[in-house]
Amino acid sequence: MRGTIAVLGLGEAGGALARDLAAAGAVVRGYDPAVAAPEGIAATGSEAEAATGADLVLSVNSASAAYDALAAGLAGMAPDALWADLNTASPGTKRRLDTLAASHGTGFADVAIMAPVPGRGLRVPMLATGTAAAEVAAVLNGFGAAVDVMPGEAGLAAERKLLRSVFFKGMSAAVVEALEAARAAGCEDWLRQLITDELTAANESTVERLVTGSYTHAVRRTAEMAAAAEMLEDLGVPSDVAGAARDQLAKLSKEPE
Repeated sequence: MRGTIAVLGLGEAGGALARDLAAAGAVVRGYDPAVAAPEGIAATGSEAEAATGADLVLSVNSASAAYDALAAGLAGMAPDALWADLNTASPGTKRRLDTLAASHGTGFADVAIMAPVPGRGLRVPMLATGTAAAEVAAVLNGFGAAVDVMPGEAGLAAERKLLRSVFFKGMSAAVVEALEAARAAGCEDWLRQLITDELTAANESTVERLVTGSYTHAVRRTAEMAAAAEMLEDLGVPSDVAGAARDQLAKLSKEPE
């Protein structure tokens, strides 16, 4: 088994993964210019130093740093070492990373973390695509990870994660805005319970009902959300989500049936 793993980025996610890998028996080398290496992790002074001697490098820093981290780390990579990018980046960025890794003969995998890491650590659900996806999954799963492999090029895992994010983060934004407005109106507890009941009762028909209803009743709902946005402004709450919903419904109302 490939037993030496470098982790670039030792923040909340990277630190948890590094600790769990070390606890599972991996030799873990870490690098983060802003965060000290946890106990049991060999601290290094650069991406290239961390990658030196590593069988697998996990880049867990940020999308904005992903390309520079790979470019710097490649200097220390052994010919048969693997690079896995776990950052939440666009599919296009993942493909650019894959191209850079391939130009140096390094196997690359796009790995998407599909749930929050805290509380799960290495067992957080992950999805891997790219030429080295199966190899990377085999290494991580050998230490107790939960990496699924999907056939296809780098970027497809990122695409799935970000599509999921459109729903989850969009829903989260709507809940935050609605509760802020309810707080201003003095009925937060009532709305919180209503949201809980609706989410608890959701089933397979819920998605279809939401989509069909948005198209069928777009005109009426445009007016409804315009009134909602106006109400939020009167309450002193920015109507970011309500206004966006109003505008989307207005567009749907003009689409041909």
